[in-house]
Amino acid sequence: MRCLVIGHVVRDIVRNGGKTFERLGGGAYYSALALSRFCEVEVLTSFSELPANWLLELESVGVLRVIPSESTTTYELTYSDGNQRELRLLGRASPIEELPDGNYDAVVINPVAGEVGQELVRKAVEKFPFVAADLQGFIRSTEPGKVSYRPFNGSTLRGLKILHADVSEFEYLTDFSPDAVEVLLLSDGPERGRAFLRGKEYSFQPVRSEVDESTGAGDVFLGAFTGFYTGCPFIQSLKRAAAFTALFLAHRSVNFSMDDVGELAKKVEVKRV
Repeated sequence: MRCLVIGHVVRDIVRNGGKTFERLGGGAYYSALALSRFCEVEVLTSFSELPANWLLELESVGVLRVIPSESTTTYELTYSDGNQRELRLLGRASPIEELPDGNYDAVVINPVAGEVGQELVRKAVEKFPFVAADLQGFIRSTEPGKVSYRPFNGSTLRGLKILHADVSEFEYLTDFSPDAVEVLLLSDGPERGRAFLRGKEYSFQPVRSEVDESTGAGDVFLGAFTGFYTGCPFIQSLKRAAAFTALFLAHRSVNFSMDDVGELAKKVEVKRV
């Protein structure tokens, strides 16, 4: 398969437990990382400069299509525990306004700082048969400083194959019902999440594990579910994506076997609500 991921890759400055370090991040990066286990990936993104080893990491995930920019999207993440953090936007790269030519089996739109507009989403849904998206970058503030959230008109997202959001983010979505998309995924960290298939509701319990931080979990979950759902039934995809995400959090990589994913997926509980 050939897959396209759209969104900014990010310079993350992480403050956790008295330690401060920088690393490659962003929803597009984490979703592409997960999708690289399923298909050939291209990443449509924008940045100014990144360390050479970060570029090598990106190129190992997939082909880069880079929109020139004078800056790189940069976030400061301060963790109070493994699942709670304060987010500050320090810089923002150029917007992404055009789709590339070519055909893709799946497209994942995962912005982090308003870099993808409503018109691009509409064009993608019209052009490609399988489009997934994450809500986070549509509702975040785009001015430097502590990140706040703003309402977003969900009518723009109608027709998506998959929409993912954190349960707290979903509150900012207006003019939207779960049956507007084929699959709606609402995650809540280690707590029980909600999922909808053509408007019918399910609940799912992620695999619980102690982690130092959960950065990228929702993005990996979206990427993994997209990969599985291109060839597996809904419930099987949901269980396997939750297991895949748990293994990512344990290893901070996707270098684990799909057999391990299958075994761990047996522990993921999915119920019809």
